[in-house]
Amino acid sequence: MCTAIHYKNNGAYFGRNLDLEYHYNETITVTPRNFDYKFKAPLKSEEKFAVIGMATVVDKYPLYYDAMNEKGLAMAGLNFPGNSFYNEKSSELLNVSPFELIPFILTQCADTESAVKLLQRINIEDRKFSDKYPLTPLHWMIADKQSSITVEPLKDGIKIYKNDIGVLTNNPPFDFHVNNLCNYMHLSPKAAENNFDVQLTPYSKGLGAFGLPGDGSSASRFVRAAFFKQNAVCDGSKHSEINQFFHIMGTVKQLNGAVDVGNGQYHITIYTSCCDLNEGIYYYKTYENSCVNGVDMFSENLDETEIISYPILIEESFNIQNRK
Repeated sequence: MCTAIHYKNNGAYFGRNLDLEYHYNETITVTPRNFDYKFKAPLKSEEKFAVIGMATVVDKYPLYYDAMNEKGLAMAGLNFPGNSFYNEKSSELLNVSPFELIPFILTQCADTESAVKLLQRINIEDRKFSDKYPLTPLHWMIADKQSSITVEPLKDGIKIYKNDIGVLTNNPPFDFHVNNLCNYMHLSPKAAENNFDVQLTPYSKGLGAFGLPGDGSSASRFVRAAFFKQNAVCDGSKHSEINQFFHIMGTVKQLNGAVDVGNGQYHITIYTSCCDLNEGIYYYKTYENSCVNGVDMFSENLDETEIISYPILIEESFNIQNRK
């Protein structure tokens, strides 16, 4: 259960909620330009872009959940069980495994247009990282400073959708979510309109959005994220935009105890990320720590060969204003 959004105001931002029942030793990881990913598919150029994002590092290899590159292109993989389909190795296309698709795209593409062109040459291969790490069924959202797309590997091929809504959740496929928005076309942040022939006095503010779904399902989260993203207002300053981004993502967060996945475990929003696509800063919050923290990729030497990882700050900090 995850949600990703692409948010534009004066700046441009991309990020996601990762909803799981436990941490996977994830770290904010910067992969410099000269790191050797050991891709089996050939690269179009020797030059590679540096990448920053949230990853579990295994055997000095970054397994990214979401990331952006130095050009401002970002990508996230979201759970897509039952629909995701990976193929056998192809003799005609570039064979890229799901675990390496994010770095394969981000190291070579500067925008969504170039990402689409590369994706059209890719076969998403049924090849796992190791026996300890089975393949996760995924679909992906990719965004640059102007536009976003959705990529879904289905049995009848890779589907690439223009995503003007700027939202992605989980099952069903993306085209369902777009059609499902038709059920909520009436939602508005304005006062409800009275279409009866009798005078009615609204008993509350916010009735224009009556019917906005509030449950944790992927379909409801898609609608809720789309509604709040479209109607979010801020003063346009950098901090205001980042703060508003996290508020939008807060409308689709998973509360500990609300989504029972069995065995006494519950889905929670492990972390929320916000990639500043102009500045190259990866901001994040965790379930335990609501402070906005960040890592600036351009503060690192991006011409190195080894990855740099920073542990996520989980411990909550409380500010008691009147304590001396």
